[in-house]
Amino acid sequence: MDPLLRSLRPVVRSALSSLAGVGLALVLAVTPAVAQETAGVQVRKPRLMLVPEATVNQTSAQQYAQLMKQAAAKGVLNRPPEAVERLRAVATRLIPQGSRFSAEAKGWRWEVNVIDANSVNAFCMPGGKIAFFYGILSKLQLDDDEVAAIMGHEVSHALLEHARERMGKTTATRLGVELGAAIFGLGNAGRMVGDLGSQLLTLKFSRDDESEADSLGLILAAKAGYNPRAGVTLWQKMLQASKGAPPQWLSTHPSGEARIREIESRLPGVQPIYAAAQKPPQKFGPPPKDSSSGTG
Repeated sequence: MDPLLRSLRPVVRSALSSLAGVGLALVLAVTPAVAQETAGVQVRKPRLMLVPEATVNQTSAQQYAQLMKQAAAKGVLNRPPEAVERLRAVATRLIPQGSRFSAEAKGWRWEVNVIDANSVNAFCMPGGKIAFFYGILSKLQLDDDEVAAIMGHEVSHALLEHARERMGKTTATRLGVELGAAIFGLGNAGRMVGDLGSQLLTLKFSRDDESEADSLGLILAAKAGYNPRAGVTLWQKMLQASKGAPPQWLSTHPSGEARIREIESRLPGVQPIYAAAQKPPQKFGPPPKDSSSGTG
């Protein structure tokens, strides 16, 4: 794990202690939903949403702010500047496409930042908090279409509320024990919320979650004018990079030839979307391999 992420753990637990009052309210936050198919993505319903959306987004914002603060203190936040410009240009085109899928996303306070560290990692936390580690750009030599494939995938996890769902399922497995302890004075109710919050940066999604995020991510990238075929070349690069020690981003995402074939099977349905989309007025080339500061 990257030192920045490792050092964040105690900060996360401290920030979440203020949320201990959520307690029994978690039980009341189950969100029933009907099956739906949006933009060609079959969304699995119903989902177990034990944690209120506002709580997840607030916790996410706190964690993200702490991570950015630490990166700034280490002098690695939003550098190199050309990488920041590039990612925000992609995000400016891609984020509005996601807002078409999720009405809630229109009200999110989206952020896009770069951390100059060697980690091959990127994420979008609930509420639209996006971060790329420079290593994923430089080591994989990503073009803009591949950047959009990663960003579309990660943004899709947030739009589909996969983190909130996974947190709810974790809660359900131990809810009786934790709440019983709190009711009878045998434990700390805040521990449950703290444990849930600590998952946000290390959460591993299910194979179904990943498949949904791949599918919606291709659509978001295509609508934004980025070639969805980059999803194939991206995973080819990830597989090549995984020889030896797997990159951190790859380690939390199921991969392999089967996944590439799954993406390829979706391309015929997505290519017409890309053909009809307005293309970016400017594209940035891959960064030089040796321009990272080598931190992390």
